Amino acid sequence: MNDALNTLVNLLELETLEETLFRGQSQDLGFPQLYGGQVLGQALAAAARTVPNERRPHSQHGYFLRPGDPHRPVVYQVDTIRDGGSFTTRRVTAIQKGRPIFFCSASFQSTEESFNHQRSMPNVPTPEALIESGDVKHARFPGHPIEFLHLPDNPDNSLPAGQCLWFRIGGTLPDDPALHRHLLSYASDFNLLTTGLLPHGIKLTDPKLRIASLDHALWLHEDTRLDDWLLYVIDSPWAGGARGLARGQIYQRDGRLVASTAQEGLIRYRPSSQQSSQQ
Repeated sequence: MNDALNTLVNLLELETLEETLFRGQSQDLGFPQLYGGQVLGQALAAAARTVPNERRPHSQHGYFLRPGDPHRPVVYQVDTIRDGGSFTTRRVTAIQKGRPIFFCSASFQSTEESFNHQRSMPNVPTPEALIESGDVKHARFPGHPIEFLHLPDNPDNSLPAGQCLWFRIGGTLPDDPALHRHLLSYASDFNLLTTGLLPHGIKLTDPKLRIASLDHALWLHEDTRLDDWLLYVIDSPWAGGARGLARGQIYQRDGRLVASTAQEGLIRYRPSSQQSSQQ
C-alpha cells in the first residue's frame, strides 16, 4: 500500500485501552472541523471489536453533537446493549476533551437467507468511459487515497436536487471484509449533505455558508470492496428551517445495491457577521 492508503487504513486500526474503550487517531482534511466520516468509520470499528466475527453490521445511526478537533485523537466508549439470538446491538460514544462529540447505535446480524429485491442502478457511463472521454476529472483531497468522478447530469430530473458520482479508494486493500465495511462507513459522508446546495447555486467554499452534519444513517446491505469503483446516487428531497435532508444509494459496478444512506444537516446562509457559533 502507498503511504496515503496506509494512513487511512491505520486510522481505522484503533488502540485498545480497555475491553470496551478504544482510541483512534485523527486526520486533518482541511475542513473547519473533524471530518464526520472519520468518527462514523472509527465508531463502527470500535463496536465491531466487541461483537463476534460471524455477525456483520447491517445498520448504523448516529448524531453529531459537537465539532471535532482534527488534531486530537478520539476515544470511543462502547456500551454492550444487547446480545440476542440473531442480532447484536452496540452504542458508541466518541469523546474529545472529556465531552461527547458524537454517538451512534450499531446493529449486527448473523447471516440469513431470504427473498431479495432492490432498486435498480441508474444507467450511467462506466468510470473508465468517463475518464477516457475527458468529460469529468478526478477529484481528490491532497495526500488522500479517495477519488471521485462526478457525473454531469442529475439522474432523476423529478427531484429538486440530485447527483451521481463514482468513488473508490485508490490502491489495493487487504482482503478483510470488516475493513471494507468500516471504510464504506467512512466514505459515505462525502458529498451527501452538499447535494442540497446544488439547486441554489451555492458553493461549499462560500464564506456566507455554514454547513454541518446533524445525523447520519447507514444501512449495509451486502459486503463490497472499496478499492473498486462504487456508484453513489444521491438526492436531496427537502431543505428548509436552516436544515437539509439527503438520501443516497451505493451500488457496485455490477448493479448490486450494497448500502443506503440518509443524513440531515445544518445549512445556514447569511453574512459572516450574522453567523452564530452554535448549532
